[in-house]
Formats: sequence, structure tokens, C-alpha cells
Amino acid sequence: MKSAQFQLHAAIEESHWWFTAKRKILHSIISEFTPQNSGKRIVDIGCGTGANIAALANEYECTGIDPSADSIDLAKKRFPHVQFQCGDALRDFQDSIQKADMILLTDVLEHIEDDRTFLTKLIGVMKPNAHLLITVPADISMWSKHDEHFGHYRRYDRVSLEKQWQGLPVTSLLLSHFNSRLYPIIRSIRAMNRLLRRTSGKSGTDFCVPLKPVNFLLTQIFAGETTRLLKEIKTPGQKDLPCGTSLMAVLRKNPTS
Repeated sequence: MKSAQFQLHAAIEESHWWFTAKRKILHSIISEFTPQNSGKRIVDIGCGTGANIAALANEYECTGIDPSADSIDLAKKRFPHVQFQCGDALRDFQDSIQKADMILLTDVLEHIEDDRTFLTKLIGVMKPNAHLLITVPADISMWSKHDEHFGHYRRYDRVSLEKQWQGLPVTSLLLSHFNSRLYPIIRSIRAMNRLLRRTSGKSGTDFCVPLKPVNFLLTQIFAGETTRLLKEIKTPGQKDLPCGTSLMAVLRKNPTS
């Protein structure tokens, strides 16, 4: 990501419907696997400007890691109560990863050219029974300048994402589309933007904060998907929706034999 995009994230991630609803969903999913106020450690790899991990800091011991000095500087200024570390997570901060009960990898894998190798190394460092929560953009037909400006290598489908951990010592506890309710609208907007060779927001992205009533409504619609995701976790075999702008996976590292 470019400096201008980090600045944009910092400016809108505490108010824009996509960010706020996603945090509500993440909070519920994380709580399902990692009890609150129990001294559990969460590490957010690729934490960006810090709002996701900061939202968990009252209930968990939290650390955010990002290779961008610009993003970490912004995160430290905005959330001084959270520990942030600047560097390569696997090279510089393996100790933090080894101690974590939950690793967050939210909208990060698409930025990594060799995603399979990265995930293999990460899971190798994690302690047994630790959880890994992954989110990625879905549906290659939604590829647009938004993806290009954010430096994405790809968008995923269920098969291509699941391949990343096949044969690794983990158990899949959830693999599901989300942001499904708004998918038809967002897909149509992306298609129109491709046709007109434009984006809908600032700094080459589709991010802009709509009017407050619209922003509130979109937040409620997106965050309302939490119930379905929790049901999928609690009811193995529950059928996933066929589409969504994103995919979420939760993995648990297998106990040592």
C-alpha cells in the first residue's frame, strides 16, 4: 500500500461502514474461539493503521505488526495503549507469534506474491492449538483498479483459498463467504467502474464515507451477517452462501503428536 492509502485508512476506518461492520464481525468470531478477559494474546499481522487490533485491546493482550513504518507511526499515534511493532513478522517477531493464542491475517494474503509459502512458515511458527483467522477479497470477476491500487496479486474463491493450507498441520473450523448481502450492489458498481476506468473513492480506491444515514444502514446490513457466520461455526456442514465480496477462514493448529 502507498502512503496516501494509509492516510486514507486512518481517516475513515473508524467511521466507514465496511471497516466498522467488519470489526463487529471479527469481534464476534474471535470471541467464539478465544475467551475474553482471560489473558489471551492476539497478534494482528499486517495491522495497517491499527483500528482492528485496537478494538480488541480492552479484552485481550494485543500486538499489531506491519512492515510499513508509515502505518505503524499512524497506529501508535492513534492508539497509544496498543503495542505495535514495525518489521517483517516472520523474520523479526517470531516470539510474538509463538506466544499468540489467535493470529489475525485480515486482507493480507492477497498482498503476498507467494501466499502458500508465507502461510506454511506462519503456521510452522504458531504454537499448537492456536487459531488463525484469515480474511481475503473474493471473486476474480470483481477485480478492479481498487485491487490494483492496493497492490493485490489476486482475489480468491473457496477452492484457491483452501489450497493454501492443504497438507499443513491445521484443522479448518470455518470457511465462508461474507459481505454477501451487499454483493450484488458492490459487484455492479465495480463493473461500472471498470467500464468507465475509474474508482468510486479517493487515492485510487473505492473508499469514501457515504452520508450518515446510508453509512449506518450499510453497517447494519453487513454486520448482520454475524449470526449466519456463527451458525456455520456451531453447525458443521451448514451450507455457505455461494458468493460474497470476501472470504473468511478460521484454522486451528493441530496439537503436537
